[in-house]
Amino acid sequence: MVRSIHKGPFVDSSLLKKVATARETGKKTIINTWSRRSTIMPEFVGITFGVHNGRRFIPVLISENMVGHKLGEFSPTRTFFSHSSEKKAKTTERPGPAAPATGDKPKTEQKKD
Repeated sequence: MVRSIHKGPFVDSSLLKKVATARETGKKTIINTWSRRSTIMPEFVGITFGVHNGRRFIPVLISENMVGHKLGEFSPTRTFFSHSSEKKAKTTERPGPAAPATGDKPKTEQKKD
């Protein structure tokens, strides 16, 4: 569902204060935040945020294309795990049936016509 227009975008108030102080000082420091739900505003362009993913802060440099999205969209919380193709190739290559051991089994007699 889309948020109603009269409410406006949500941005955490403490995050706005941190951005305002960063703009005043002009320092290029990373602003660490746990507020993944905050919407990216046009004032944030050019600032690097450390967005918490549950374990560590992921640095995210804000560009113009990110405006309107949420901060959490750019800090994945789950690690991508894929099975290696090398391992799959080894398991799918199966040798043919093993040759029967000689001498272990008695020979069966064949009928002569």
